[in-house]
Amino acid sequence: MNVNLSAIPGFLAGHARVLDRRRYDLLIGDGDAASVLGALEAYRNPDGGYGWGLEPDLRSPESQPGAALHAFEVFENVAPATSPRAVALCDWLDSVTLPDGGLPFSLPLTVGEATAPWWAGGDPDTSSLQITSISAAAAHRVAVHDPAVAAHPWLERATRHCLDAIQELDKAPHAYVLAFAVRFLDAVYDTQPRAADLLKRLAAHIPADGRVPVEGGTENEALRPLDFAPHPGRPARDLFEPDVIAADLVRLAGEQKDDGGWDVDYARISPAGALDWRGAVTVNNLALLRENGLV
Repeated sequence: MNVNLSAIPGFLAGHARVLDRRRYDLLIGDGDAASVLGALEAYRNPDGGYGWGLEPDLRSPESQPGAALHAFEVFENVAPATSPRAVALCDWLDSVTLPDGGLPFSLPLTVGEATAPWWAGGDPDTSSLQITSISAAAAHRVAVHDPAVAAHPWLERATRHCLDAIQELDKAPHAYVLAFAVRFLDAVYDTQPRAADLLKRLAAHIPADGRVPVEGGTENEALRPLDFAPHPGRPARDLFEPDVIAADLVRLAGEQKDDGGWDVDYARISPAGALDWRGAVTVNNLALLRENGLV
């Protein structure tokens, strides 16, 4: 793997949010959980949710389900350290969960500028399997280290909703719904008896090479095997042959740019969002490559 590790700090200095620079420091052993959590605090609202561009393509300040996902990812980053902010986030999610147990894709915006149309056009009165499944998956990974999150009634409601909604799928879902449902089932595989059968059913919609084009996305936008199964040793990995995962890891490492960072293949919505995504995915990709023993 020809990852240029020495170029990453300089890239982050010029392109990344303080949050992602703090996440990078923690990842390489130069930082601490308190510094990461302190950087996350800038995106938190008094209601216990998160906004302010924590989801880079949703710039409006109010708390949003899409931002909650990224907050849970940070709480996972700092594990085994925990924060009372994680269970407070569960409280907020419980307050905006719909009667069927699902989260709306997005809530009404107070500032519409610089936000992607899919977020701006979300229906606040309809549950989204896409956002509920990936948020619950991230929360379950936090719950491994945080008993308060594990015991929270929101997580139980969201889990039941996702299992039922996946059970009801009767055709191939959108690429992101498919990937996030797979990651949810992987996260609950050890605790939910239905997960094994549902994961096998979803596998029928994933081609052998693991490349699933994103309908409505950019010309070359597609999800790859590592988008479905980023974690080694987990059941989702069994959906792919080992050489498929190995090739995707080589692809990911090879996509590092000359400036030291990675880029995204989805639409760029705002100058700030484009920078934020590059910093975030650079840290995410480095963490994934490290978890898989490649850097």
